[in-house]
Amino acid sequence: MFVLVEMVDTVRIPPWQFERKLNDSIAEELNKKLANKVVYNVGLCICLFDVTKLEDAYVFPGDGASHTKVHFRYVVFHPFLDEILIGKIKGCSPEGVHGFFDDILIPPESLQQPAKFDEAEQVWVWEYETEEGAHDLYMDTGEEIRFRVVDESFVDTSPTGPSSAEAASSSEELPKKEAPYTLVGSISEPGLGLLSWWTSS
Repeated sequence: MFVLVEMVDTVRIPPWQFERKLNDSIAEELNKKLANKVVYNVGLCICLFDVTKLEDAYVFPGDGASHTKVHFRYVVFHPFLDEILIGKIKGCSPEGVHGFFDDILIPPESLQQPAKFDEAEQVWVWEYETEEGAHDLYMDTGEEIRFRVVDESFVDTSPTGPSSAEAASSSEELPKKEAPYTLVGSISEPGLGLLSWWTSS
């Protein structure tokens, strides 16, 4: 689920931070820049693990800050395909069950079957068949859920200039914001789904 990724970046340290230890200033700047951000085709950055190499620092004309090329390792959230994760349900919609953050989705076809969406309660329900008939097992918000990662998708959300068609249009509509990193999960196997379904009472 969490991996260490080797990265290289040039870190700018402003002059008022020169009195601090260089490693402390670099760690703070790297975390400001990367923590809680998605790096394309890498994953969701969590925090700096360590600095492996510092190259020479330079001060450029017209800029009193130092610029240091830094080799470092960063903790990144990037589950591998088929990995089993446990999280909490954040919510349900007709599109499926949303995981512990909005960009994890378990679509309806990947739920335990037969399943139905309860419009009144806004939850998905597994209609579990037994000898005594069907029992409705609800997937309530806040419940812990075990799921398998079956797909991932990265979207380059770098800013782009307006196209000529957009420039000509006087429309005030904002484009739909896409998530930079999404995971698709599945609970369509025995043992997957709400933890409470599989624990003995």
